[in-house]
Amino acid sequence: MTDDEQTPFDELVDTMADLFVYAPIGLFFEGPTLLPKLAEQGRTTVRNARMFGQFAVRMGETQLRRRLSGVEAQAEGWLRSFGLVTDDDAATRAAARAPGRATPDDDDGVVVGFERPGTTPAVEPAGPVAGDLAITDYDSLSASQVVTRLEGLTADELEAVRAYEAAHRGRKTILNKAAQLAG
Repeated sequence: MTDDEQTPFDELVDTMADLFVYAPIGLFFEGPTLLPKLAEQGRTTVRNARMFGQFAVRMGETQLRRRLSGVEAQAEGWLRSFGLVTDDDAATRAAARAPGRATPDDDDGVVVGFERPGTTPAVEPAGPVAGDLAITDYDSLSASQVVTRLEGLTADELEAVRAYEAAHRGRKTILNKAAQLAG
């Protein structure tokens, strides 16, 4: 009887013989050479899966941050239009979100621009006001614009700028330059 003339039962018997007789014999003799190759293939597959997983997580974080920044800006715009958030509040939150900056605690009774019910609003830190500074339109200037104007100030004016910046926006570029010029 040839292979073309085998019945389905004969094919099943051949398959069972391959699976339970010949495969174990082949594995017994070839196993010592196959095992290291199979283990290395497994390690490579796991490394690749880990690398692709880390890449997917990083891309997901990037996409999420990009989408949330748009939502955050839109929500801030709505809150500003209702008068619930001022430009000073937005600048304070932006400074707090800057890398290397600690975020303010909620323990003072203030939740990002809102008062908790039954509490009093947070008190602004004592210090100079923007109108009293030697640099006009201080709050509308970028850090690089302020830094270029610091060199011509007296020690008292420098200290006023440093105190105002520390109490409000906390821009390190300005604070470091004021400290350098004062020292």
